[in-house]
Amino acid sequence: MAKTQSFTCSACGASHTRWSGRCDGCGEWNTIIQEPPLSAGPAKKSLGGKRGQSITLSDLSTEETPPPRTLCGVEELDRVLGGGLVPASALLVGGDPGIGKSTLLLQAAARFARNGIKTIYVSGEEASAQVRMRARRLGLEESPVQLAAETNLRDILTTLEAEKPGLAIIDSIQTMWADNVDSAPGSVSQVRAAAHELTTFAKRHGVSIIMVGHVTKEGQIAGPRVVEHMVDTVLYFEGERGHQFRILRAVKNRFGPADEIGVFEMTGKGLAQVTNPSALFLSERGTPSPGSAVFAGIEGTRPVLVELQALVAPSPHSQPRRTVVGWDSGRLAMILAVLEARCGIPFAGLDVYLNVAGGLKVSEPAADLAVAAALLSAREDTALPADTVVFGEISLSGALRPAPQTENRLKEAQKLGFTAAIAPAGGKTGTVAGLTLTRPSDLVGFVGETFGAG
Repeated sequence: MAKTQSFTCSACGASHTRWSGRCDGCGEWNTIIQEPPLSAGPAKKSLGGKRGQSITLSDLSTEETPPPRTLCGVEELDRVLGGGLVPASALLVGGDPGIGKSTLLLQAAARFARNGIKTIYVSGEEASAQVRMRARRLGLEESPVQLAAETNLRDILTTLEAEKPGLAIIDSIQTMWADNVDSAPGSVSQVRAAAHELTTFAKRHGVSIIMVGHVTKEGQIAGPRVVEHMVDTVLYFEGERGHQFRILRAVKNRFGPADEIGVFEMTGKGLAQVTNPSALFLSERGTPSPGSAVFAGIEGTRPVLVELQALVAPSPHSQPRRTVVGWDSGRLAMILAVLEARCGIPFAGLDVYLNVAGGLKVSEPAADLAVAAALLSAREDTALPADTVVFGEISLSGALRPAPQTENRLKEAQKLGFTAAIAPAGGKTGTVAGLTLTRPSDLVGFVGETFGAG
C-alpha cells in the first residue's frame, strides 16, 4: 500500500492532498512543497503522515501573571492549598474511611459558596438526605451549595457543562463509572478513566474540581498512582481515630509549597481549625517523665513543636522489638546503631518503642537528636528538663549537623515558654531573648553534657 503523501504551502501553511502550481488558500504560485511523513511505521500504530498545528513557543524570560486565587476563609485550608483555590485546577483528597474528608469538604464547599463561587457537591457514596443531615448538624443548611447524588460520569459532566460552576466536589472518585469502560466501578480502569475525564474537563471549562480518594492499608490512595500525576494538587487527611486532631497535608502542589500542613480539631460542630498547633500537640503533656523529649520541627513553612515519647524495657524474647509510630523505623535503627558504635551505649536485649504524640507524622532528619535524647532518657530513667527543646541531625560518624530554619524553631519554642534549647552548632540562630542555647559539637559531647556520660 502506498504511503499517504502530504503537501503544504510554504507561504500560508495550508495542507493539500496533491501538488498543484497554485495554492488555493493564499493564491501564491510555486509555493506547495511535499513534506515527509510526521512519523514512520504503520498508520494504526504511529502518527502517520497527518500533520498537526504548530504550537506557540515562548522563552524562559517571558513573564506571566500568577493565577488568581480564591480564599475560602478557613486559614488552615487556604495555607495547604498554597494561598487559596486556583481556577481550572484538579485536586485529589485522600484519607482513611471516617477520618472526616466529607465533613471537611462540605464545610469548605459552604465557605466557597458564601464567598460567591457557584459550588456543586456530587456524592456517589451517600444519598442527598444523608448529606443534608450532615449539613444541618454542622449548621450549613442555609449555604447556597447545590447537591446531587450520582455516579454516572457522563451525566455528571453534562450537568457541570450546563450549570457552569466555579467549584465541583466529587465524593468519591472510586464510585464514579464511565459507560465506555468495561469494568466495575472502583477498578483501576474506571478510576483512571474517571480521573482523566474530570481533570480534562476542569482544564477546558475553567472549573476547579476536588476529587475524594480512598486510602489503602499501605496509606496510598486506592487505584493507580497515575491519578496523582494527573491532578495538580494531592492532599492527605491524616489522624488517629482516638485523637481529636486531624492533619491535612499537601504531598504535591503545582501552585504552592508541598509538605504544608493544616491542623484541625474534630468537634461536635465539625472540624475546627487550630491556629497554634504547637500548643495543641503539647497540651496533653504532663509532668516531665523519662523518655519524653520536645522536638522543634518544621512542617511546610511553619514551625511545630511536638513531644517524642520513648520506652526502653528488657526484652523477654531473643529478638528485641523495635516499634515506631509516626516516624521512620529505618531511621530509628540507624540512631540505635550510631549510639552503640560511637557512644558505646548498647540497646541489645532491650525492646524499644517510639511514639510521636498527637498523631503527627514526622519525616525530617532534624528529629534525630530529639529521638536520641528520648531514647537515652528512657534507658537511663532520667527525665529531661521540662523547658528544653531538642533538634538536630545525626550523621553516621556521630557528628551533629545543623537543621534548616534554626531561628524559626527557636522563636516558636520561646513563644511557647521554653527557656532552653539543644541544637548543633552551625545554624543561624539570630537573637532570641530569654532562651539559653546549648550547642554540642558531636553526639558524644551531647551525651556527656546532657546525661553525664560519654
